[in-house]
Amino acid sequence: MYARFFFSGSRRKQAHEPSIEELTVKEIIASMLAEVREATDDLNSEEAVERFRLAYLSRKGRIAQLFEQLKTVPADERPLTGKALNELRQITQSLLDGAVEKLKQSAGSRDRLDLSLPGRTQPRGHMHIVSQTIEEISDIFRRMGFSVADGPEIETDHYNFEALNFPADHPARDMQDTFFITEDHLLRTHTTPVQVRLMERFRPPIRAIFPGKVYRNEVISARSHVQFHQIDGLFVDQGVTFADLKGTLVTFAKMYYGSSLRYRFRPSFFPFTEPSAEMDISCYLCNAKGCRVCKQTGWLEILGCGMVDPNVFRSVDVDPEEHSGYAFGIGIERTAMLRHAIDDIRLLFENDLRVNHQFN
Repeated sequence: MYARFFFSGSRRKQAHEPSIEELTVKEIIASMLAEVREATDDLNSEEAVERFRLAYLSRKGRIAQLFEQLKTVPADERPLTGKALNELRQITQSLLDGAVEKLKQSAGSRDRLDLSLPGRTQPRGHMHIVSQTIEEISDIFRRMGFSVADGPEIETDHYNFEALNFPADHPARDMQDTFFITEDHLLRTHTTPVQVRLMERFRPPIRAIFPGKVYRNEVISARSHVQFHQIDGLFVDQGVTFADLKGTLVTFAKMYYGSSLRYRFRPSFFPFTEPSAEMDISCYLCNAKGCRVCKQTGWLEILGCGMVDPNVFRSVDVDPEEHSGYAFGIGIERTAMLRHAIDDIRLLFENDLRVNHQFN
């Protein structure tokens, strides 16, 4: 026997509906569910949604009235009746939530189709700070008449060492910790081998720079890395002097770092140049007063250079009595770090966008 409710709320009349208001629980729930589904078809505005909520799901709504009458149901039928009413409330709430979400999507779709809105710009990428530095330095030397050349990153011992005046037992080889691939092949430790390849292919005069990656078997730290970049340069002709070298490098330094800097050349040693020197510039970060970056000296080392050693000329069949030349090498990461006050080389290789975006 079904429990009976007295259904006191007003309902939409159907043609076949009986005139009496006393119905079974099953009939009431079925009738209410059909009415709710029909009503949700008209929820096309916020006002309609609110009227629906008040009518069915508020504390005084139609479903709440049915729960009030649950106490009149016989005790043995209340669990099933309460379960049926809970399902009715859940279905009604779900239909309401669906109508609200559909209303939001409809409003959002209208907003997206608003042709009066300004267009959305796409973020643009930019060159990495290392690539920017290479391009800027290369452009300076191009304006001074230098061409740009390159060479292989996997080199032979001949080009990387022997042709550059590094004898097999020479202690200068210990200056560069090398990644050997085979007994005779290695990852180049500098871009200087490109000058040997150029002098083998072309006869003087030669005026070129050669940027590229180099590799050294070193411990990664704030000041060193296993992979970095260099730009080497070479000028070979008749009558080239150290004064020519000095004039070229001073011009570069002033064009790159600013015309107000001071500079100096210090004696140094490189197996492939003689005499050899290192070039320092006054620290533009502290105005040569001394700071952490320049180690309180007021000077910053920016490159190594020198006159091409006669033994290098002989290894490529260039007569050192007839030709002379100079060579120099610039560390790209070091140059970028000095110019932009970066204190850790690892920041240039970790692809941290917070770092990269600073040099857009």
